[in-house]
Amino acid sequence: MGTLEGKVAIVTGSGRGIGRAVALKLASQGAKVVVNDLDVDPAEEVIAEIRALGTDAVACCGNVAAADFGERCVKTALDAFGRIDIIVNNAGYTWDNVIQRMSDEQWDAIIDCHLKAPFLLLRAAYPYFKEAHKQEAEAGQEVFRKVVNISSIAGTQGNVGQANYSSAKAGVIGMTKTLSKEWGRMLVNVNCVAFAAIETRLTQFVPAGEVKTVTVEGRELRVGIPEEKAAAAAAQIPMGRMGTIEEAAGSVYMFCIPESNYVTGQTIICGGGRGGF
Repeated sequence: MGTLEGKVAIVTGSGRGIGRAVALKLASQGAKVVVNDLDVDPAEEVIAEIRALGTDAVACCGNVAAADFGERCVKTALDAFGRIDIIVNNAGYTWDNVIQRMSDEQWDAIIDCHLKAPFLLLRAAYPYFKEAHKQEAEAGQEVFRKVVNISSIAGTQGNVGQANYSSAKAGVIGMTKTLSKEWGRMLVNVNCVAFAAIETRLTQFVPAGEVKTVTVEGRELRVGIPEEKAAAAAAQIPMGRMGTIEEAAGSVYMFCIPESNYVTGQTIICGGGRGGF
C-alpha cells in the first residue's frame, strides 16, 4: 500500500509541468486525483497516466480564477470520490513587465491566478472540511488533511519585472500562515513550497535569436531564459543546476504524508540552495 492509499487530492494546473509531476507522485502513492488544466487534452493524458498506476482520476478543467471554479472543483471531487484530503494550489504562469509599463490587465491576471484562485478554492472547501472533521471527532477519529500552496522565491525576495507575480506569491505565504491558524482546530495542515529555478516549459533555455511563447487565456506570452544566460543562472544555485519537476513534486509530497501531521504554517524553499528569507 502507498502512503496515500484511500486519499483524494485536488491539484490545480496539473496537466503539465510541476503540477503533472505532483499529480503523478501523489497517485503513485495511492491517491485519487482531480486533475485541472485550462485545456482538456493535457488533463486527459494525465488521467490516463494516473489510471495506469492503478488508481483513479477525474478532470475539472478551466480557469482557476473563474468565480465558479472553486465550488465546481470541490463538487467534482466529492461527486467522483466522496472526500477531499489534499489540495495543492499549483496553477500559475508569469506575465512580466517593470512596474511603470505594467498594465492593469497584467497585474489583475497574475494576482487573480496566483492569489485569488487559491482563496476561492480553499473557501469552497471549508464547509466540507468542517463537517468531515466534526463527524470524525464525534466518532473518535483523528484524520489530518493537507493544503499545500505554491509560492516562489520571487515572493520571498522579489524579482525585477515581477511586481505582480512577486506580490501574489508573497500573499500566498501570508494566506498559508493565516489558514494554518484558522484551520488547525480541524486538523488541516496548511503549508507552502516556494520554488526557485525548476525546469519547465516556462523556464527552458532559448537559443539566441529565438522566441518561445505560450498561449494562456488567449494571450500569447513570451517564456524561457536566453541560452547565453544559462551559465549565470546555474552559478546562482549552490547545487549548480536547475531542479527537475520530479524534485519539485517531492517537496510538495513531503507536506502530504502522515509524517508531516504536526507541521503547519511553514514555507520551505525548493531551490537547490538558492533563495531564503
